[in-house]
Order: sequence, then structure tokens, then C-alpha cells
Amino acid sequence: MTIQELIPRRLTPLLLSPQMRDVERRHAELPLMERAGTAAAQLAGTLAAGPAPILVLAGPGNNGGDAFVLARRLHEAGRAVTTVFHGEPSRLPADALIAYQRWQATGKPTHPAVPSDDYSLVVDGLFGIGLSRPVSGTCAQLITQINAYRDTGGPVLALDVPSGLNADTGAVHGIAVRASHTATFIADKPGLYTLAGPDHAGCISVHELGVGDPAFDGALLSLTDFASALQPRQRDTHKGSHGSLAVIGGAPGMCGAALLAARASLHLGAGRVFVGLLDQNHPAVDSGQPELMLRTPVDAIDHATAVVAGPGMGLNDEALTLMRRLTSADLPLLLDADALTLLGAHPVLSAHVRRRTTPTLLTPHPGEAARLLGISTTEVQSDRISTAIRLATHFNACVALKGAGTVLARPDGTWRINTTGNPGLATGGTGDVLSGMAGALLAQGWEAWSALCAAVSLHGAAADVLVCEGVGPVGLTASELLVPARRLLNNLIAESAERRQGH
Repeated sequence: MTIQELIPRRLTPLLLSPQMRDVERRHAELPLMERAGTAAAQLAGTLAAGPAPILVLAGPGNNGGDAFVLARRLHEAGRAVTTVFHGEPSRLPADALIAYQRWQATGKPTHPAVPSDDYSLVVDGLFGIGLSRPVSGTCAQLITQINAYRDTGGPVLALDVPSGLNADTGAVHGIAVRASHTATFIADKPGLYTLAGPDHAGCISVHELGVGDPAFDGALLSLTDFASALQPRQRDTHKGSHGSLAVIGGAPGMCGAALLAARASLHLGAGRVFVGLLDQNHPAVDSGQPELMLRTPVDAIDHATAVVAGPGMGLNDEALTLMRRLTSADLPLLLDADALTLLGAHPVLSAHVRRRTTPTLLTPHPGEAARLLGISTTEVQSDRISTAIRLATHFNACVALKGAGTVLARPDGTWRINTTGNPGLATGGTGDVLSGMAGALLAQGWEAWSALCAAVSLHGAAADVLVCEGVGPVGLTASELLVPARRLLNNLIAESAERRQGH
């Protein structure tokens, strides 16, 4: 697996449903439905193997219109097509009604239910981006049939988004199609990449339909988000040139969390790493990483050019006192784990963070995000993008809301969704490793947004490398991420240097 296969090379815009509707209105003169169905038909033709018919399921809206165009184009190409239509023709939107009538003009029948047959491909055109209610009744039964076909290994192509999946949030409305492929139109959709989206969308292709590049606030996290920071080191350099990071945490029984973060920061290039452990009986040396300097929290902070606070920190009075000091300090600061819990529980700390003029990074999981905003975890997960933006604006910080499709946001409303990573990261300590990686880049002088984007991307990519090499996802451990993450960063720096020399 190459670095080019792991991290996107360029920004891919992600449009929310209101933005999509606006683009469609502004390009109403274009035959968008005809173009969408034609593009998807070309893909369908490559996915359907053998002479068995292609099953096309059309719904009651514009997504159904796309499906009828696709069916007609496949029929014109000589492919056997079986269509199922759930809806009333008289209630179809204007363009979809025209697509339906053109399909009817072929003389091919339209069925009310799925005929018993063998199919080379199933095309899901039941619902598009506008679905906002739970799927029930006949449509739920049709989705169940689609998923049963998928379970046998049959290919399923979803048009725009898998039916039942929220295009904006990745939430499932009761039941959703599990596609092997999704052909999405005009621009990519965020719900395909976060929450349940990755488990339902399969391989995603974007068909722009001649609309051009839309304006956007959100995109897939890519190399362009941190490429400018990928600078090779000069020969005339020393450890002091690359910053000093303090990792503050490690209350009794939780030293491992702080040490994991600290080890990660060494592997991503911090010149010196001081570990301020709250456990007064902490070991004098980390035998697994003797380069780390184990100190008291105050001594570690005094040596730092950037700080990571929270891994295994605990919630006692000493931790609270340290948080008061850190949130008022003129140092780049990353808050994770217990530091986030303290931040959510003490309004004075929140006020300190909002007033900070030096960079602040927050890396919550959904439960921590819920505590920070005083809402439920369910509410966080129901709209991860909005949650990340709320956190970024409220705390004047760069935020990574962790989970499937980690969402990154900054105070100006810009957001990204990360595509690297896999279920192997769902194990203790991987969040500590992420905080140490981002902290290392902060300590080396990286701008806050670049540091967070690079750390999140590399963290997931390291897990992908391990799985590709047969390590995990089951049983992958946090400490195993360190070496592949270091290798990936060095590869990116070397690639960036070669590209600059070539120009």
C-alpha cells in the first residue's frame, strides 16, 4: 500500500443538502437528471457481470427519475433490465415524470414488486438526499431484499446515497441499503464518510455532471490541508530546533496513557519530550522509551514549547489546578481525555480557553463532546459536523471529533472529514497516541490546523498500513501505530521535497 492510496491528494468538496439544492437551482437549465442517469448507467454496465438482468428499483422522487434514466440507457445499450417502481406516477416531480414516461415508451414493463429471478446487479434508486424520516412499509421491505442480495455477494449500486442513509450526517433512518458502490452526483456527500456512512456506501464515485466546482466549507481531509508544513530538516539542526513537548497526565493507575502519548510525540519528531506525571510514585524512567524525561507536572510545563494535557490525568484537585494554569498559559495547548472532562465541568476553564490567543486543540470522542456542550451522546452522533463546528466556535479552538469519519473543524466554520483509519483503532490508548502525534507537530512549530489535520490523517493511515500488513484490525494495539506513523510522515516529507525540486 502506497502513501498515494492512503491519503487523498486534493480537496474533495462535501456539500450538505441545502447547498446541493442551491446548486441544483442555479443550474436548473442543465439536464442534470439525464446526465446523472447516464453516468450511473455507464458504471452499472461495468459492475454487472454475465447475462442476467440488472434490477433497477425506482422511488417516488427525483432519485427514482435518475433510476429510470439509468434503466433506459442500459436498455438502449442492449442490457436486460428489470424495473420496480414504488410510487404514483402522477405524484412524481416534473423531471422524474418525464424520465418515467421515456422508460415506459421503451415498452418494457414496470413491476410493483421484485420478480423472482437471478440478477447481475441491483441498482438502488429509492431515495436520494432529501430523506428525513424513518423508512417503513414497502420501501423497508425492498431495502431488506436489496441487503439480502448483497449478503450473497451480489453487487449493489446506490444512486447519490444509499437509500435510508442521511446524506448530511451518516445516520440510518430505520434501515438503509448496504451498497457495494455509490455513484453520487454533482458533489460528494458528508454522510457517506462519517457515522454509519462507511458501512453502507461501499466504493464511492463522484459524477460532477458538468456543474463545475461549487463553493464549499467542508471537504475530505487531504494532503493539501497540511502540505505546506512538510519541510525537510536542515543538516545544521539540533534537538532544540524541534521543540519541547510536555505531556501532562498519568494519575495513579493511568501512567500508561501519558507514556503512550509521549512515545507517539517522539516518533513524530518532537525534539524533547517531558512527561509530567501526577502519580507521585511514578517510575524514574520509561524502560520502553528511555528517551522520555519523566518529571513533575510543573517542571515539565516549565520546559515546554507546547503542551498535551489529559491522558490519564484524572479529575482530582491537582488536575484541576494544573488545568487552571495551562488554560491561562501562553503555550500551544492540546486538551484530551480527562482534561476535556474538567473543561466541561468547570465554566471558569471554558472561559479561559475561549480567551486564549495561542493555539488550542481539542480531540474529544462523542461522550466527551457531549459533556462539553451539555447535550447527549446521541445528539452528538446525530449531527457530527454541526457538533464539531459548535465546539470549534464555542471554544475558539481547532477540534477533532473522533469516531468513524473523524470530523475536524475550526472556529471560522471550515470543516473536514477524515477518510483514513479502520476498526482496529477502536481500542484503548489510540486516542492518547493521536494527542501525542498532534502535540509533537505543535511543538515543532506547525500551525494548529495543519498539525491537527496531519496527525488525524497519519494516525488513521498508520492503522491502515498495519491492517494491510496483516496486523489487525482485531487485536491491533495503540503502541503499534508509532512506527508506521513515523514512516508515513517521513515518506510525505521526502515526497514533498522531491516535488519542490522538480518544480
